[in-house]
Amino acid sequence: MSRPADRSGSFRSLRVRNYRFYAASNLVSLTGTWMQRIGQDWLVLQLSGDNGVALGVVTALQFAPTLVLSLYGGVLADRYPKRRMLVATQTLMGLLALLLGVLVASDGIALWHVFVLAAALGSVSAVDAPVRQAFVAELVGPDLLVNAVSLNSTIFNGARLVGPAVAGLLIGAASGDTAPAFLVNAASFAVTIGALLCMRPEELHATAPVARGRGQLREGLAYVWSRPDLRLAMGLALVLGTFTFNSQVTIALMAREVFGLGAEAFGLLTTCFAVGSLSGAFLSARRSARPLQRFLVLAAVAFGLLSIACGLMPTFWSFAVLLVPTGAAGLVFAVANNSFVQLGVDPQLRGRVMALYFTCFLGGTPVGAPLIGWISERFGAPWGFVTGGTVAVLAGSAAAAWLARGRRVRVEAGVVPPRLQLHVSPARTPAEAPGGHSTG
Repeated sequence: MSRPADRSGSFRSLRVRNYRFYAASNLVSLTGTWMQRIGQDWLVLQLSGDNGVALGVVTALQFAPTLVLSLYGGVLADRYPKRRMLVATQTLMGLLALLLGVLVASDGIALWHVFVLAAALGSVSAVDAPVRQAFVAELVGPDLLVNAVSLNSTIFNGARLVGPAVAGLLIGAASGDTAPAFLVNAASFAVTIGALLCMRPEELHATAPVARGRGQLREGLAYVWSRPDLRLAMGLALVLGTFTFNSQVTIALMAREVFGLGAEAFGLLTTCFAVGSLSGAFLSARRSARPLQRFLVLAAVAFGLLSIACGLMPTFWSFAVLLVPTGAAGLVFAVANNSFVQLGVDPQLRGRVMALYFTCFLGGTPVGAPLIGWISERFGAPWGFVTGGTVAVLAGSAAAAWLARGRRVRVEAGVVPPRLQLHVSPARTPAEAPGGHSTG
């Protein structure tokens, strides 16, 4: 039987009016966010004298609040109307971007200002992220959730494609002044707030709010711990999020230290990574079912191998070209892992589970970003890529070994067309095991 027309196509979620508002405004806002990220990284390098550790520290400060606040953001997402919460968080983030832009434009900026504002932005984002992720399910319902998550990643990486390039051009045209990037980002939040206010609440697939009570955070943690499949996804998110997803540090250092180039080249390299991520998002949008665990493992290993190869590239253009498949592999893993978690949880617990997921995925950045920055500073920028890639390969291999317990595993590889497939048979019963016997 053919699938209904309104449930087919890579862009099927866009047929939902509320999601169209969300997607369009998200594209504008995320473009501004990527402009701010490029501007912030470049500003830190300007103020610190190209210090890789300082770049890692500001990234850590922006993501450190995730460790503390994201889980409580998940509790709030399950307890209160998500749309209203997003209006509040988006307003606060817009005001913080405006303050940073004014400080830079008035020549009153100092490095400690960037650190403080990065931490403040991270605090608001830590609450915003789990609410936003849980809100997607309310926008489209369970049947379109995988497609909506993939389209969100497409939008995110489309913005990453445009934002860094525009930021690099703006900074270059302003003779190194990063203020325009921050001011544009501040204005972009108004678009998201307007879209949220224009949505039709009666068309949302809202779940019944969870009543305020004791132990709700512990309940979410216990639920995840009781599910081996969720533990696997959380573990991969923690390890790769900590050590491998650090392109904001590694690409900036490669541009300045290895190739000796300016903001325009940095923006171009980030755009190359985004082109690959966008391609990975389009590929992911074709999926309609929950990914398999072995797919997560293969995606993690592929991302790690390509990251190692990036660090070994000898020229600017070879590095730029390889960033494309690397970005694609990273995005395929991220979307698959996110979808795997969202489609495997009780809707009443989705906010808390997604909060834990983002705590794992982003919470390790305060450790990983400075560490990768220090390794790059001490041994050379390429080692940031090599270290992160090696950790991803080891994590994927460990996960594969864990999945293979009591199972027959077969790997198929091909060159034309390129493919890598992992076949895992069901676990053998004691009677099927060598030397085993039946007790029935």
